[in-house]
Amino acid sequence: MKILKNKLLVTSVSILGILAILIYIYPTASYEHIENISIWIRDRFGHFYLYLGIFCVLFLLAIAISPLGKLRLGKISDRPEHSRWAWISMLYSAGMGAGILLRAVQEPVYMFLNPPIETSSSAKTIALEYTFYQWGFTAWAFYGLFALVIGHYLFAKNKVALVSSTIAHNFNNKRVLNGIDVLVIIATVFGLVGAIGLGTTQINGGLAHLLHIKLDIITAAILTLLICAFAFLSAWKGIDKGIKNISKVNIFITLLLLLFVLFQSDLIVVFKRFLTVLFQYIKDFIPLSLALGKYNPGEQFLTDWTYYYWAFWLAWAPFTGVFIARISRGRTLREMLLGVMIIPSLGSFLWFTAFGENAFLLIESWGSYNNEFGNVFTSIFKFFEHYPLQFFINSVIVLLLIGFLLTSVDSAIFVLSMFSDKGNPNPKKSHRIVWSIVIAFFSIAMLILGDVRKDVDVLIALQKLLIITSLPFALFIPIMSFSFLKELIKSKND
Repeated sequence: MKILKNKLLVTSVSILGILAILIYIYPTASYEHIENISIWIRDRFGHFYLYLGIFCVLFLLAIAISPLGKLRLGKISDRPEHSRWAWISMLYSAGMGAGILLRAVQEPVYMFLNPPIETSSSAKTIALEYTFYQWGFTAWAFYGLFALVIGHYLFAKNKVALVSSTIAHNFNNKRVLNGIDVLVIIATVFGLVGAIGLGTTQINGGLAHLLHIKLDIITAAILTLLICAFAFLSAWKGIDKGIKNISKVNIFITLLLLLFVLFQSDLIVVFKRFLTVLFQYIKDFIPLSLALGKYNPGEQFLTDWTYYYWAFWLAWAPFTGVFIARISRGRTLREMLLGVMIIPSLGSFLWFTAFGENAFLLIESWGSYNNEFGNVFTSIFKFFEHYPLQFFINSVIVLLLIGFLLTSVDSAIFVLSMFSDKGNPNPKKSHRIVWSIVIAFFSIAMLILGDVRKDVDVLIALQKLLIITSLPFALFIPIMSFSFLKELIKSKND
């Protein structure tokens, strides 16, 4: 079979298969090794993640507002293939998706009750400001950087859609270049299966909450297999017939859910809070990004939250960036970069403000708080217990979680297939089958890893794992960025 002669595919699948088998056989020992390595990386590279985050934001802003921003992603004659609505729907579904449901209530409430920093602002403003910071410009800058660089080489230079292509013109060691592509695939799979583990665990929690029954890891594993199967069917159909349609439905339902919360809120209070926090976030962005002075929440908080988030966005950046590049051909660099960084960020900010502000008011009205919103997997379901149509709304959330996971998984299957099929923008369907199986197999291993101890869940296991797998990209991004900038300036002058 031709597919077995593909060294990149065989090497990547073999490494992932060995790691998954080790987790299946030695889950406790695997977790302990992961924990030890993640602590070592945190101690030595933690603050590097912060510097990298602000570098990516400033780097993309500089390109967007400079004359280079007038260049198109592709040839001069290329024009956008998708409408703005379809474009935004696909990039947001692939880039954030189920995460905004997972953290909609739990994160703002946690920040409200445990303020990470102390400023002259109120506890509510600080809580939402830090939530904005962790879901805002930096996350999308990681995605936008890979979309920019890989899209340029794919469409303007007619090179293959592989991360190694971004430095191949300056570095011609095939073993190193192949090693970069293997690392990209491995990190992408880890980031994806982590998201699947979180998503299916939240779906599990939602079903248990709705049906008033206790569901275990077996149910989560069955859900994982079903989601991977449906995602494979979507990826099999391709972007236009599968991924785009599901993404549009996801965003439409998400907007309806947001409007449902907003129309039962004091709109003046919500929008006033939104504008206040947005101003504070922009004003404090640099000291927040560098954890300077009173904006330093401490090493433990950074490890549990910011380092984890940056690692998560980095792990997703290669496949999400390639996917964004794939759907952004024909747009100017300025439109793509500002669109990718600003539009989804503002959408997330309004979302967290609406849910966070109403959660704060609920807590205040209770007079006492008994950690009702403390569980990340069930907090949003408990939140809607205090709204009309709670059973219907929570059922919709379960379906939306499934929809978001489908778009994340099917876009990842598609991009992983592009990687393994020598950067082919329309990869062979045999590759899509292989990656669907690998992702399902590894996702269940992730669930097992998060179930090894009573004090560990999927989220904790994922936090530690992603800090390890994202490190190569954190170190590679500056090299890739400056190599790309040199090439872009050369192209502008030609």
